[in-house]
Amino acid sequence: MRWAPLLLMLAAPAAAQEAEDVEYWASISSGEALMRTGPGKTYPATWKYQRRDLPVKITQRYDNWRKITDPDGETGWMAVALLSERRTGMIRGDEVVPLYVTPDFDAPIRYRAEPGVVGKLDECNGTFCLMVMDDSRDGWVAQDVLWGVDPGEKFE
Repeated sequence: MRWAPLLLMLAAPAAAQEAEDVEYWASISSGEALMRTGPGKTYPATWKYQRRDLPVKITQRYDNWRKITDPDGETGWMAVALLSERRTGMIRGDEVVPLYVTPDFDAPIRYRAEPGVVGKLDECNGTFCLMVMDDSRDGWVAQDVLWGVDPGEKFE
């Protein structure tokens, strides 16, 4: 009986260390980041990313590690210090897509972006997102061609 409280106290930190299922979007904040097979530096690296602002989907949390999915569907763990909450998007598909002056398919086209172009997402209205590239060029792009935002998602 004397050991029961001690055992409960020892079990609590272990329970707190279990991976939590979550789902949200983030981006790679570092110009060089490793994806690993598990949540720790002792796990082997599977991918080396050299693209700052690449959008990733976070699916689990464990201590200072996040399980991510990249635009190609690869999954693994990345240190939270290499990630940012900055919302970014990447043009998907095989076609060049228009970026409009306003969030309207009938609006004039400001730019055209090739698949793989990455930009910051300033806002999304459920149909279009305002995408900013190189901190100077921006335009409204159809939300359904982006990796980095959920269908119908809205934010400012």
